[in-house]
Amino acid sequence: MRVLIFGATGMLGQDLVPAFSKHEVTGVGSRDADLRDASRVLQLVQRTQPEWIVLSAAYTNVDGCEADPEKALAVNRDGAIHVANAALQAGSRLLFVSTDYVFDGTKTAPYEIDDRRNPINIYGRSKAEAEERLLEILPDCCIVRTSWLFGNGGKCFPDTMLSLAKAKPSIRVVDDQRGCPTYTADLAKSIAQLIQRQARGIVHATNRGSCSWYEFAKATLAAENLVTLIEPIATAEFPRPARRPAFSVLSDASLRSYDVEIPFWQDALQRYLRARNA
Repeated sequence: MRVLIFGATGMLGQDLVPAFSKHEVTGVGSRDADLRDASRVLQLVQRTQPEWIVLSAAYTNVDGCEADPEKALAVNRDGAIHVANAALQAGSRLLFVSTDYVFDGTKTAPYEIDDRRNPINIYGRSKAEAEERLLEILPDCCIVRTSWLFGNGGKCFPDTMLSLAKAKPSIRVVDDQRGCPTYTADLAKSIAQLIQRQARGIVHATNRGSCSWYEFAKATLAAENLVTLIEPIATAEFPRPARRPAFSVLSDASLRSYDVEIPFWQDALQRYLRARNA
């Protein structure tokens, strides 16, 4: 199978490429193809003639998106539309990586795939609008929503916590936002399985279980035997340019319907740390 991966140099992309090692895979980064350049995107798709395209490239700086909504929409929404149009012309299937931030966080039970989109920040809006347009252009595309990514391919929350713990006697971490930490290696494997199963429509894919950022930080430091004091705080005590959903836990029912299962986030964290320390 021929697979083209946009965003191959990103944190998720660096795990996606080896996940398709048994196939004919082409991975491109932003230097190879700016998603805002429709003609360049089309050229790449026409040259590689992929059976599947995985679009994991995005402008993921949530606060940066709030400061520059034009860029966020140009990359995350319009760029996705460019890829979808190219896929349509080439007859390729498309898997688009989306986010829990398409939701507003007001639920208290895990979000299902058919829950109403209602983003509360620009990043979430850019992804939500991309989802809607992609389903119009390619009704059989697959949209994989995920959340709270961490991995060895770039800056992530556990890495930040470990660096702060070694530099400071105490850390303050938000305890009133709840989500599903997701290890990029596990997500990449699940994406490969979904493509093998010819998945279509919306799928929620995260590691199993949920926690707050405070609980995630505690687990990270405990695993490394660090005794730095961690103080739980409210979101209001740590203002950010972009609002975050208070609750963005994603239901795994859609993933299990394809007979795909991801381990619990605690197990994933242990494997991430072992790889990090290797």
